[in-house]
Amino acid sequence: MPSEQELIAQRLDKRERLLAQGDAYPARVTRSHTTAQAVAVYEAFEVTHGGPEGAAAALAAMSTTSDPFPGVSAGLAITIVGRVTAQRIMGKAAFLDLRDVSGRIQLHFRRDALTDFDHLDLVDLGDFLEVAGTLFRTRTGEVTVSVVQWRVITKALRPMPDAYHGLTDVETRYRQRYLDLMANERSREIAFQRARIVSAIRRFFLDRDFVEVETPVLQEEAGGAAARPFITHHNELDRDLFMRISLELHLKRLLVGGFEKVFEIGRVFRNEGVSFRHNPEFTLLESYEAYADYNDVARMVEELLASVATAILGTPEVTHGDHVVSLRAPFARITYRQALIDYSGIDYKDYHTTEALAALAHDRHVAFAPGASWATILDAIVSEYVEPKLVQPTFLLDYPTALSPLAKKKVDDPDTVERFELFALGFEIANAYSELNDPVDQRERMEEQAAKHAEGDEEAEIMDADFLVALEHGMPPAGGLGIGIDRLVSLITGEHSLREVILFPALRERAGEHAGQPSEVPESDQ
Repeated sequence: MPSEQELIAQRLDKRERLLAQGDAYPARVTRSHTTAQAVAVYEAFEVTHGGPEGAAAALAAMSTTSDPFPGVSAGLAITIVGRVTAQRIMGKAAFLDLRDVSGRIQLHFRRDALTDFDHLDLVDLGDFLEVAGTLFRTRTGEVTVSVVQWRVITKALRPMPDAYHGLTDVETRYRQRYLDLMANERSREIAFQRARIVSAIRRFFLDRDFVEVETPVLQEEAGGAAARPFITHHNELDRDLFMRISLELHLKRLLVGGFEKVFEIGRVFRNEGVSFRHNPEFTLLESYEAYADYNDVARMVEELLASVATAILGTPEVTHGDHVVSLRAPFARITYRQALIDYSGIDYKDYHTTEALAALAHDRHVAFAPGASWATILDAIVSEYVEPKLVQPTFLLDYPTALSPLAKKKVDDPDTVERFELFALGFEIANAYSELNDPVDQRERMEEQAAKHAEGDEEAEIMDADFLVALEHGMPPAGGLGIGIDRLVSLITGEHSLREVILFPALRERAGEHAGQPSEVPESDQ
């Protein structure tokens, strides 16, 4: 078996021979049909001629001429382009498979019909061809192009992954996604499904008169979420800026300015963990609707998820491993406090101090970082005991105020806010509030968060003075929503790992990556 370097050398030699004949990388190509359209054209021809046998007889009866497409109606003369994914070259004939974005079609080359038949020895798997010919169906039943003209339009210098076994090495699949997409049909399918899911989400909001907007990625303050930001430096301004961790505070500014329904689908950045369930940059949907509350948002989320799943899968029932997750409304609802009592026997209202809650977590073997706040420890306990139990879509309602500095307090319980998180299969899909619009209350809570940040809590909210000034101009009551697009795509496509639904996920550095050494075994997705 030749080494990769030997294969590359062979392909470089073929490139030189192709260049001697013309251009192996032309700027312009001709395409009349995709491969899927070509198959559809011949199938339609069969219908009009009474089926496969009638179509074959009609083709056989056509007279031959000196035309490049002898005696064949223009409808069956096609020109297609694509990548060669299989080749079987025999003495007098050759069969190649050509793939484009729509699918695959077989090509038939005949020595007696082509003066350049022998030039096929310059074609390798992975090359791109432009092919002109006529359609027919082989005796084995496959719609095929009988080639009358062809040329190489891109000579590939590196070999493709194994066409039959696909690309199975996890490390390579994620680091060189182009090879994964080249070799694995499932990876291509997920990528296209993701695009359709985002389009379906966008249509859902536009159909409900939301306005799509764009807000800054580089921000003076990284507010709107409890997360550590990335920091960058602006040379011209000579100042550090933050990559946004949320879309929230700028979208709320628009409510102050007079918008009533806004949404954004954008990239956010959090300087945190890298795993099969976390990526430091991810796609976030956020929407804000004036004169709505978190109950209105919950009903909208039920409609959204059922609508998107049905648009993609044809049903709101999603198969995910051993589970069938129903995205039909209504979703289950349980309060944060009651869920914790039911699944762990813990009532967090019995633990008023950080020390008491930390002791409880220690006794229950729940891990948390040194110096963690009361809210952070409570969140860790809920993540351990409650979240894994929420397999079917479930709204976890009414969070402790300490966990939610941007949400409105409940009238009858100021220690609790009008907030929900939606969970399915044990992980968070959505987060929503009745938005806090009392500027005095908001300032007090942001000052509390700023004090925690100064004490070393890196995930405490950051004070955004300009947002507070905006809020003092008056923001209408509103319901806000955030949905992690990557996790929603994972749910709808039935994929366990976010790395399968993010085209280029962040990965840990391989051992010896900068020294030319072999990579270590990739970290597990389990």
